[in-house]
Amino acid sequence: MASAGAAELLLGGIVVLGASVQWLTGMGFALIAVPALVLVLGPAQGVVLANCAAGVISVVGLTAGWRQVRLGAMVPLVIASACTVPAGSWVAARLPEPVLLAGVGILVTAAVIFVIGGARISALSGTKGAVTAGAVGGFMNSAAGVGGPPYSLYAVNAGWPVREFVPNAQFYGIMVNVFSVAANGVPRLSGTAWTVTAVALVTGALIGRAAAPRTPEQWVRRLILTLALTGGLSVLGKGLWGMG
Repeated sequence: MASAGAAELLLGGIVVLGASVQWLTGMGFALIAVPALVLVLGPAQGVVLANCAAGVISVVGLTAGWRQVRLGAMVPLVIASACTVPAGSWVAARLPEPVLLAGVGILVTAAVIFVIGGARISALSGTKGAVTAGAVGGFMNSAAGVGGPPYSLYAVNAGWPVREFVPNAQFYGIMVNVFSVAANGVPRLSGTAWTVTAVALVTGALIGRAAAPRTPEQWVRRLILTLALTGGLSVLGKGLWGMG
């Protein structure tokens, strides 16, 4: 019982941190939370809980910025992600846990490195770029719970300002996580764990909302990337250890 209580407490802390960052930046929940959730709950349950939580946060966040959504750019992203989500779910369901852990770790670590580099890739420009980013993001989201980085790279290549990046990220987050939950199902958690998760989401949202006006964007970005890189490498290490 004590270990279950400790796991639920850890779960709550992970969700609070991820939700706070998501409110500060419009993204970041998955990069921070997925590695830790995977270690606490296992690959399958950790990914689907991240899908559910990130989707809920995006819904709430978009209520204030929905007018900034660029539907013309979002439609090809969303359609492409819908096409590849089933493939990501199929792959994740058939891999042994150590292999899946290593795969999640590699995807998270690679995504962070690409975002740190602020890579500009000609293949991610225009409608073709939107389709490419959506397809890669949908696969990554359903397989590893991390679908945001391809969208980020697309937005960087398109030169979107922050005021447009955030609401469009939230819109994309809603759609790709709805597809992922439909493909993977909802997490099998205890009633207590669901309650802890719900309270942690609200707490994290309140913290993020209060901190946003007084937190430098550059500091937040560094925190997200440092935590995400550490988490990705930790999950990769656990997967490789299990394969040894």
